[in-house]
Amino acid sequence: MPATRFIVFILPGILSALTAAGCGSQIDASDDIPYYYDDSTDGDVEFDADGDVTGEGSDDGDPANPDGDAEDGADGDETPIDGDEPDPDGDGTPPDGDETISDGDVEELPLFSFFVTSLAALRELSGSQNGFGGDLRFGETGPGAGLRGADKICAAIAERSMPGSSVKQWRAFLSAADDGNGNVVNAIDRIGDGPWYDRLGRRLARTIDDLLNERPEGGDATIRDDFPNEDGTLNHRPDPTQPEVDNHDMLTGTNDRGRLYSATATCKDWTSSSGSSGSGKPRVGHSWPRSGFPGKENPPPGDDSMNNWMSALDESGCAPGVNLAETGGPGHDGTVGSGGGYGGFYCFALTP
Repeated sequence: MPATRFIVFILPGILSALTAAGCGSQIDASDDIPYYYDDSTDGDVEFDADGDVTGEGSDDGDPANPDGDAEDGADGDETPIDGDEPDPDGDGTPPDGDETISDGDVEELPLFSFFVTSLAALRELSGSQNGFGGDLRFGETGPGAGLRGADKICAAIAERSMPGSSVKQWRAFLSAADDGNGNVVNAIDRIGDGPWYDRLGRRLARTIDDLLNERPEGGDATIRDDFPNEDGTLNHRPDPTQPEVDNHDMLTGTNDRGRLYSATATCKDWTSSSGSSGSGKPRVGHSWPRSGFPGKENPPPGDDSMNNWMSALDESGCAPGVNLAETGGPGHDGTVGSGGGYGGFYCFALTP
């Protein structure tokens, strides 16, 4: 019976079985046949694990699963991240090939959830050397615009300090008489459950109960009596090359329990920058203790304590203004900075 040529296009294991039966042995490397026919004797790899066909005596060097994806020779290179994995960075978001803060993964951002708005930031965002005053709408309109605008300011400042951190849902620590639906807004109810950390990862407080003290408890002693700004710099001395400044007054509209102080303590719910009496006098807390104020050398705990971070005194008005010199307390210029400050406020994030 004449020799019969078997054309085979199957895996080497089956070829071996055919060879043992005396069939495939009639084809060897000297036969003049295309490279994609395998005679099972020339030692090449006809099929490697990704299913593409290679030439005689060679392997394309493309293992099946070096990057953890399904067998796929179509990408051509099998690099560690070739874009065909459903979730290469494990974050549950569309594949981006890395693990950066730009893909919206709140959980992957460093700890950063509290700061005092710096004078430099407020000047830049307001476009004025005097800051915003009591009008914090920041482009927002309609009912509740003051609080929404203040939240936007917090997010914008946070983003400047730590790119990507604006996704954390920032809230200004401000109370208001009307949320736009006739409801009182208490600052303490706006900021989540904690814990809260400054830009350098130092803890301010663990819980709401820790915050509801003259000075926050359960945190880093370094920042307890001198709250840091968005860069982590202690705000009593925002420029380390210069002496300390008198900038402790922070807008809150809030009493010593974090609740609305009065309907006249919020600059018309943070929409007015007028110094007239009709806009009220904003309530402020102290970002660092102000003991020794004339007549308040040993103040009792509560709303009139010069040490209280939420509620210490009333400013003279809602107009923009900056006063960083020691003047002995609020004057009569009708500005948010009259008692030592610039209309700054506290920002908290709902995510640590």
